[in-house]
Amino acid sequence: MEEPRKIAVMSNSTIVGADRATHVKIVAISLAASVAVLLVGMTARNPSTADSGARMQVAGPAVKVGKTVAVSNSDSIVIR
Repeated sequence: MEEPRKIAVMSNSTIVGADRATHVKIVAISLAASVAVLLVGMTARNPSTADSGARMQVAGPAVKVGKTVAVSNSDSIVIR
């Protein structure tokens, strides 16, 4: 009479009890997902505002600093 075959029980159901291969798979999938998110973010940028500083043109004379001016305003009513 033959002995019944034993079914392999998966013991990788928790992160604490998982073996090394499962941890490597988790790290590899996490790394691939983060690279995918990074690439999507880099390609989704708005190209018209990316080099707006390089294409900025200035027209007219440069404004030079003059004398310092002190400005104050008092709208309160003084009753004596």
